[in-house]
Amino acid sequence: MDTLFPELPPNTLPWNDAHMSATSTDEQAIEQEIRAKGLDAPRITPDHLDATITGEQYHVFPGTTLTVCCLTLRNGFTVTGQSAAASRENFDKAIGRKIARADARDKIWMLEGYLLRENLHNGEQS
Repeated sequence: MDTLFPELPPNTLPWNDAHMSATSTDEQAIEQEIRAKGLDAPRITPDHLDATITGEQYHVFPGTTLTVCCLTLRNGFTVTGQSAAASRENFDKAIGRKIARADARDKIWMLEGYLLRENLHNGEQS
């Protein structure tokens, strides 16, 4: 069984069904609310976040349900996420990939938020 998945082009997800998109319904609703309230200060958007991802790789460790996703960002930095089914009977490769990718993607919010704040701070110092 081949457990190492080849790198995928950015935003080419193994679960392209409408109910399993990269940007969650919650994120879309929050984004709409922010726009409706006219909040236009610098911020990270879901689209910006997704644009930072240039590649993704997956690995399922043999004999386990542990799925690891490694997202490569545009500057070459990598972020990992993971998932594991508590019961082998519930393991599904596509769902494991979805959850592991979401876990990795969630970590990018903090990294990009820090970078934005640092850039804003440096601009304030000028």
